[in-house]
Amino acid sequence: MQLTGAQILMAILKEEGVNSIFGFPGGATIDIHDHLDKTDINHYLVRHEQGAVHAADGYARVTGKVGVCLVTSGPGATNAVTGIATAYMDSIPVVIISGQVPTHLIGNDAFQEVDIVGITRPCTKHNYLVPSVEALPRILKEAFHIARSGRPGPVLVDIPKNVQQASTRFKPNQKVNLKSYNPTYKANTKQLRKVVDLIKAAERPLIFAGGGVILSKGAEALTKLARSARIPVTMSLMGLGAFPGSDPLSLGMIGMHGTYRANMSTAECDLLIGIGVRFDDRVTGKTDCFAAQAKIVHIDIDPTSIRKNVPVGVPVVGDCKSSLEVINTYLAEEDLDDLTARRGPWLDQIDAWKQNFKLAYVQEEEIKPQYVVEKLYELTRGEAIITTEVGQNQMWAAQYYHFDRPGHFITSGGLGTMGFGLPAAIGAQVAFPDALVVDVAGDGSIQMNIQEMATAVQYKLPVKVVILNNCFLGMVRQWQELFYDKRYACTCMDHAPDFVKLAEAFGAVGLRATRPEEVENVLRQGLETPGPVIMDFRVAREECVYPMVPAGAPITEMLLV
Repeated sequence: MQLTGAQILMAILKEEGVNSIFGFPGGATIDIHDHLDKTDINHYLVRHEQGAVHAADGYARVTGKVGVCLVTSGPGATNAVTGIATAYMDSIPVVIISGQVPTHLIGNDAFQEVDIVGITRPCTKHNYLVPSVEALPRILKEAFHIARSGRPGPVLVDIPKNVQQASTRFKPNQKVNLKSYNPTYKANTKQLRKVVDLIKAAERPLIFAGGGVILSKGAEALTKLARSARIPVTMSLMGLGAFPGSDPLSLGMIGMHGTYRANMSTAECDLLIGIGVRFDDRVTGKTDCFAAQAKIVHIDIDPTSIRKNVPVGVPVVGDCKSSLEVINTYLAEEDLDDLTARRGPWLDQIDAWKQNFKLAYVQEEEIKPQYVVEKLYELTRGEAIITTEVGQNQMWAAQYYHFDRPGHFITSGGLGTMGFGLPAAIGAQVAFPDALVVDVAGDGSIQMNIQEMATAVQYKLPVKVVILNNCFLGMVRQWQELFYDKRYACTCMDHAPDFVKLAEAFGAVGLRATRPEEVENVLRQGLETPGPVIMDFRVAREECVYPMVPAGAPITEMLLV
């Protein structure tokens, strides 16, 4: 059949099962939006292109599917770059469709022309400038395949306006054939046998699980391994939910703001099994001291991640889920009866750390932000989908809200993007309309994409925003307090909008708590309100996130108070 480029895009979106797109129109995408309006694909009109990518990102994280966003050329495309880089750092499958000026104008400094392919080359898994309508079907199919396969990531497809308007013969359901791109899914069985032998021999093993476990849908296999082999589990920020946070074997988060027991276990273990992790600098601290006494196993689908930051004894290149399933099969053939007894002293030591060095705060006259998160966890019974902004609010959510399932903690890890949480919550709410979705925010970061409340109200998406409002850029202020003699340079945010009135201006509900005794009622009222809600909690201004590992120090050298 003969179709235009815009019609081909619609046909392939349907082939790929896309039912929701987040975007903002412009002159270079008019033809696409015109045809999109004739389909049953839902388009969510955001208020800023950064919000479009974050929303598609949030949708992808909670569903495991490819998120899709649509932006116009020039400033529309450049506005999306922060969102693209966010998805790239966290390995999230997103396809970004950008409009471009007609091919004969490219390179002529045409109106709203930028080289978005060149700009995004460092922060996409792959990108394309479509040269002709004939090439469009192949490129679109490749884009979705690349985005979702192997180590996932964002792929940008830049479509010139004349390519959208030109026609060609279209064949549905074309196969993807990329001879130079073949991710390794099945790990080498000899390497997996080595892992099993190390597990059997270890006295003090530790599993370090990351976002790759969640992306591969390997949480169930990980849980089976940990419980059957009696191995405690710590998680990166991106890995929270890969193993039940309420399980006795869970040590919580590791790293700069990790739990005492997680960080100390890394220093004392004799076997560290890293699964779907990058060994990021915020996790390892001083790399020379990280698990220095342990044999390290690293399982990851991306071979370039292995040995990049820490030395590895047993590298395993392969999909996390399938690798874990093979390890579980091998372990099922072994006699593990003595493991419980042999692991006893190790688990006792970890329990002692847990009891003696708990995450703690003292709730006094001012509202403590930790108390708000604890109450949120209690009232939602741990079942909400939590998104976060970035900063202290993000760390308190990670520490005090316990995630038992994957896909329930949505946060910007690698890039640390302020303004991520609200549009990501919108994407999650679109994916699961009946779920409770809560964005835990700071008063600084929420203002970066607060305009997306209009999107939530327009589409009746009942996202809840919990602002831990300390009138500071809190995490930077904390560093200034601890390491710069309390010189609070450029971090005080005394002038901020009245968030209750701002919520009402958007057509949402605004609530506020200024005293500890008001917290529970405000949370309860906000969570029970049918539509979008902003809850403003005026918290203690100079509360710090602890534990904290100073930059460049070993992760065992924690500031505890």
